[in-house]
Amino acid sequence: MMTILALVAFSFLSAPFVGWAGGRSWQVIAAVPLLLFAGFCLFLPILTAGEVALETYRWIPSLGIDAAFRVDGLSLTFALLICGIGTAVFLYASSYLKGAPRLARFYTVLTLFMASMLGAVLADNLVLLVVFWELTSLTSFLLIGYSPERADTRRSAQQGFLITVAGGLAMLAGVILLGWVAGTFSITAILGQAEVIAAHPTAPAIIILFAAGAFAKSAQAPLHAWLANAMVAPTPVSAYLHSATMVKLGVYLLARLDPVFSAHALWIALLTSFGALTMLTGAVLAMRETDLKRVLAYSTIVSLGTLVMLIGIDGELASVAVVIFLVVHALYKACLFMVAGIIDHETGTRDSSTLGGLRHHMPITAGVAMLGALSMAGLPPFIGFAAKELVYETGLELSGSWILVVIALVANVSMVVVAAIVAIRCFYGDLSSTPKAAHDPGVAMLAGPVVLAALGLLFGAMPWLISDSLIVPAASATAGAPLDYYLTLWHGFTPMLALSVLTLALGVVTYRRWDGLRLRLAAIDNIDRWGPDQAYDRLISGLQASRCMADPSHPDRQHACICWPHTAHRRSGRRDHARGARRA
Repeated sequence: MMTILALVAFSFLSAPFVGWAGGRSWQVIAAVPLLLFAGFCLFLPILTAGEVALETYRWIPSLGIDAAFRVDGLSLTFALLICGIGTAVFLYASSYLKGAPRLARFYTVLTLFMASMLGAVLADNLVLLVVFWELTSLTSFLLIGYSPERADTRRSAQQGFLITVAGGLAMLAGVILLGWVAGTFSITAILGQAEVIAAHPTAPAIIILFAAGAFAKSAQAPLHAWLANAMVAPTPVSAYLHSATMVKLGVYLLARLDPVFSAHALWIALLTSFGALTMLTGAVLAMRETDLKRVLAYSTIVSLGTLVMLIGIDGELASVAVVIFLVVHALYKACLFMVAGIIDHETGTRDSSTLGGLRHHMPITAGVAMLGALSMAGLPPFIGFAAKELVYETGLELSGSWILVVIALVANVSMVVVAAIVAIRCFYGDLSSTPKAAHDPGVAMLAGPVVLAALGLLFGAMPWLISDSLIVPAASATAGAPLDYYLTLWHGFTPMLALSVLTLALGVVTYRRWDGLRLRLAAIDNIDRWGPDQAYDRLISGLQASRCMADPSHPDRQHACICWPHTAHRRSGRRDHARGARRA
């Protein structure tokens, strides 16, 4: 069997070859993540047998730091999502970006980004994890800034980079403290000292520092603004960032450390409160957008909040809910982002308020969108139905937690609305005129969404395909103890089913009134004026002014002290958005 180090090394070393093949050979572009996916599938029998694969290599022996790697249910689930969805994204990009400039650099950086993600989720040493963690921030900065000649691209890339790197620095401080308390940076060894670490006086500080890093990476409110702004990146990047990489890395870190801190009151309070706040924030912001990518981006924020909240809830059922929701979200979100890109690529617009009736010219894309949307909305027999019921069941199991159930209901209603916007608003109703003549794209752009949409249906109809081999081992790693759970789609007539029916009914009503609701929400200027995006602009302007005042010889002192060059641009963009005409 190929070693973990060999797979990680291959992912990094292949970057120049993928870059060279960019724009020349889609077979080479898609072959690298596909080969990695196949390599990681070889570890599935180990998980089925209840074992864990560990590898350790000498790295910095003077500091007691090893280059260690670990494959268990959690890390393998992430690795398979990264490589599997990566295959679809790379293939999709080969057609979507055909003829675009700087393709060699793009594919090189995209491969390095994938490799960095793999290194981060497979690392069994906290210091090594930090190295890969920051590499994901650097490579995502380059991907978001794909078009550096545009002011909004530069601003969004910088914002995402500064927020995630600042969170990474907080996490580094937490790593140092945790390594000092545990006497080791080995994640495996730390998991074995859970009770001692959680009872240590520095545990609250460690929890806060790690939470800050994870919240910044996974766009938890109020650090969520960078995620929607990152939609200036090409659609293949957006699909990858939102489904299987980058924003899920913070979720991975919290899930990895949950066995250590799950009994600590501060850990529970931070994750459940910020997760719930993020769910509500994303739901409200998604309802005021018309740009398909931004609508989907805010729905991702809802999902990330759901995952963080579930991790903060103690219990075996919550661990299962985390993993199944993680997989479900990755499948439908990558699919729908690619559909949004297809709509934009083939029609010349992704403004949902001007689209309609596209099924007449794009029947295959319409079918794929409907499959992905049904899973997102949580309808049977899709795997999204099982995920939604698990979320409700987890909330109902907690005594006095009706507030969490209500928040989950609001979040799931917004998911139904977003799914309907993409699959019904754009493809049904009266046929609208578009800047370009609409038609279905070629096989390269459709293959990935078709497979991902089909998997959402397949895993729902036959959940045993992934239950014992992936879901249960990953949930066991999250819980820190072996679990015995049987995943099934139908649980009978239960309170969860009643909540699912209520979710669908409220979602349909809200969607039918979405135009009026969107206009009312978009007209609330205070959301923009006092939101975190404006706070970021004020912070950057203040830093510039401080630098200028501290340096009297600065040649542009008077101008640098009073303005931030992109603030006006962003504000004008928000005014356009409020009128329903802005495109990301």
